[in-house]
Amino acid sequence: QVRLVESGGGSVQAGGSLRLSCVASGSTFSINAMGWYRQAPGKQREPVAIISSSGDEKYANSVNGRFTVSRNNAKNTVYKPMNSLKQGDKAVYYCNEEANIDWNDVDFWGKGTLVTVSS
Repeated sequence: QVRLVESGGGSVQAGGSLRLSCVASGSTFSINAMGWYRQAPGKQREPVAIISSSGDEKYANSVNGRFTVSRNNAKNTVYKPMNSLKQGDKAVYYCNEEANIDWNDVDFWGKGTLVTVSS
């Protein structure tokens, strides 16, 4: 069973930095991509930063240049340093793994970690 565990969330002042980590375990499938989504209060979950199995990175326009994503395959870990945080970045951040299972793309999710940004 796939398990994703996030860490690194917390409270920071605007302009500050945090680094989120996600450790994956139990995956025996072919992984298409891993990354991070976020959900702010009253809003839908949205993709933030994705890294494919080949290392291609994609970012939401709102975080481009401030957030990065990387992975350590040996540790089954995905990292997301976040710099120049804004109040609009306040959300629950979820780690995501998209796997290919029997020719279907299946999403797995962590439980989320809260990021709060104060003025």
